[in-house]
Amino acid sequence: MLSVRRWWERFGTSTLLTGAAVGIALIIRQTQGSFLLESYQFITRPFYNSPDRTAQLENAQAQELQQRLIDLQNKNQKLEDLLGFTQAQKTKGIPAPVIGRSADHWWSHLVLGRGKKDGVELNSVVMSPGGVVGRVSKVSDNVSLVTLLSDAFNQVGVTVSRTRATGFIKGQSGDKAGSQVIMEFFDKNVDVRRGDTVVTSSFSTKFPSGLPVGRVESVDMGKSPSPEAVIQLTAPIAALEWTAIYPHLPAQTEDITPDPEPKNGQVLPPAEKP
Repeated sequence: MLSVRRWWERFGTSTLLTGAAVGIALIIRQTQGSFLLESYQFITRPFYNSPDRTAQLENAQAQELQQRLIDLQNKNQKLEDLLGFTQAQKTKGIPAPVIGRSADHWWSHLVLGRGKKDGVELNSVVMSPGGVVGRVSKVSDNVSLVTLLSDAFNQVGVTVSRTRATGFIKGQSGDKAGSQVIMEFFDKNVDVRRGDTVVTSSFSTKFPSGLPVGRVESVDMGKSPSPEAVIQLTAPIAALEWTAIYPHLPAQTEDITPDPEPKNGQVLPPAEKP
């Protein structure tokens, strides 16, 4: 007993401390230190003001309102740009919101929230800041279906402003569908280069002449039977939220039948597809 007492007096304290440390370590490992975190929060809570649940909720609501305000400001800016665009036109346009698009036909059609009751007519011209968007191909009392310039089955007569070189544009299909269209020229020898402005042609029966369409991105002079150019549309077709609708009455022209054989290297223009 005397030896045990001496050992305890000598090593007892360190043994207890070691055991306590091992026990605490095991507890921390089992609880992953949650009780320490709770103890720390309980001890330090009187010394600082942490946001309670109500404050956090109010902060989240404030952030939501701020985001809604930013979104509304962006929409209002786009609407103001559109209204300024329509006021600059000689003919009064009808502001129309984009209310529907199909993922499968994103580059072919869109649906506008204006119809016959708002004065929209079949074949009306649809524009936005930047240029031509398309034309109304179907219209009901309250909505209108627009066939876009980028539609793969659409053909529109156009002209290069700088040189008056004429041709027609057509949309692309499949993976190539997008905001770029192909222009096929009527002449085999044309003066056209990157950056040239392309507008609707006086040959077009779908649109008035001189409306902005896009800019030349590249030219393939070796294309047969006539050169082709890639045109970047200037209207933001991919991200439209608002448009302007204008009436269009095609000009009455005499029925002139072209010569059956091309002359001077010309390629006879194909008829526009509806």
